[in-house]
Formats: sequence, C-alpha cells, structure tokens
Amino acid sequence: GGIMEHVEEAGIHSGDSACVIPPPTLQPGARRHIVECTESLARGLEVCGLLNIQFAVRGDDVFVLEANPRASRTVPFVSKATGVPLAKIATRVMMGESIDDLRLAGLLPASMPDWEYSAVKEAVLPWGRFPAEDRVLGPEMRSTGEVMGIGSGFGMAYGKALLAAGIRIPQTGTLFLSLKDGDKQTGLETARIFTELGFRILATSGTAASLAAAGIPASHVAKVGEGPWDPVRLIEDGLIDIVVNTPQGRRARGDGGLIRRATTRHGIPCITTLEGGHAVALSLRSGRDRLHEVKSLQAHHDSTE
Repeated sequence: GGIMEHVEEAGIHSGDSACVIPPPTLQPGARRHIVECTESLARGLEVCGLLNIQFAVRGDDVFVLEANPRASRTVPFVSKATGVPLAKIATRVMMGESIDDLRLAGLLPASMPDWEYSAVKEAVLPWGRFPAEDRVLGPEMRSTGEVMGIGSGFGMAYGKALLAAGIRIPQTGTLFLSLKDGDKQTGLETARIFTELGFRILATSGTAASLAAAGIPASHVAKVGEGPWDPVRLIEDGLIDIVVNTPQGRRARGDGGLIRRATTRHGIPCITTLEGGHAVALSLRSGRDRLHEVKSLQAHHDSTE
C-alpha cells in the first residue's frame, strides 16, 4: 500500500505525529527490510486484507513495534496520496480476487510509481481549548483531527499541512530556541536555516553556547522570572514570534512548561520536537507564495503514471 515516515521520532503517538509519503530519509536497505518484514508478517499472521505495521528504524536496522490486521486512519491518507483505493482493493481481496486480477482491472499499479510530489498528514491538536495543558507530545494521543498537504517537495507539503491545521508560521521575526542536550548538535542545521531566512534567534544559555560555538548568532535570555529577558515575559510582550522547545523527558516541567503554556495563551506557534522544528524550517525555505499553489489530486496522480 505505501510506506509512511513519521516526522517525529518513535515514542510519540502515531495519531499526534506528522507523517510523509514517500519517506524522505528512509535508506534503500531499510526500505527493502520493511517490505520483507511486511510480507513475512502478513503470511505468518494469515492476513487477507489490510495490515497496519509500525516500525522503528535506525540506519538500516528495522524493529517491529506492532502489527494490526485491520484498517486504520492511515488508509484514507495513503489512498489519497497514491491514488490507489486501498479499502476497495482490500474488500475485493477478502472476497476472493487476487492481486493479479486487480492489477489487470487497473485498480493496482504494476509497481510503485516514481514520485514527483510529497504528501504530509498533520495532526490537529486542541491546545487553544486547554490553555493549562502542556504541549509536550508523548505516547498518549492528544489530537482531535488530521489534515493533509501535497506539494512538489516535503517542505512545501508540510507547509500546506500546517496551514490546513490552522498553524500560521511567521515568515520572519524572532525565534526562541531551547533544545535539550541530546538535540543541541543536530539542531544546528535547523538554526542555520532560520538564520538564513532572516530570523533573529534568542536562546537559553546552553543552546546559545552551542550555537555560538558553531558560528550561529544568537542572543542569550534569562531564566523564567529573572529580569527583563525572561522568555515568558518576552512572549507576553509580543517580542517572540515562534518557539522551538524540546523538553528533557516526557513530563518535563519547570521553565519549559511555563514557556509552552505562554505560547498557547498568546497564539504563538510552538514546536516541541527537533524533527518538527526542522520540518517547519524546510517549509519556510520552500517559499510562502508556493504554499498557495493549487493542484488537484487527479493531476498529482496523473503525473506518476
């Protein structure tokens, strides 16, 4: 049916994670392993119809998290993204038709097409209705809906999905960046993209030191409650336009929680995973004007034939 890649890393509920098809960073070795595991599991479980499998991947190492022999919320997304009516195909297979029969009937392509576009599913999260809740994502599902964006590349598709979810990312302004220790090194590329786009960066002491060591300009802010450069106060005064804050641990409290709640109160976009922050940076780099380009699903599917 298709392979989707989550934007956020494993540990965040699949219903709250953005995901992309085709997978933008999956290596060929891991892709082959996933296909082999899928066929082996389907035969071993004697599944006739739909099978949803979640994998965790690091490099070419593939681990099976769970396998569900049923339809799921991903079926309509993958069907719209690929132009292949998976529910109809699964039903006909369960009624006795073969995959070869369905290919002859034109319902299934002979092989996966060459992609000329990306499709992104983004979760709609109800933070505005629960201002006292922390925005940290974890294994418990928080989303109340899903939207879809399609574009010529991942950045453009992700930007469209954000717009559909009601998240308007500023094109320039001030970014507040606060990264946990494990994200500081890999977050440098994200910070560079925001800097190239003209954003001013404010950062906590540890993040600011990491950026300075890499030659990325950033201004250091104080801890919450300590003077005029208190990040919560800066948010309340309208001096911060977007926040990327990756908390340490699933139930981080302290300054980070206060900062994230302040963004909810004041309608400031707040991203709580490094992967999500990088995806936002890529969507901005794709260009705001292109986010409003309209192309039908049929036209996208015709381009892969």
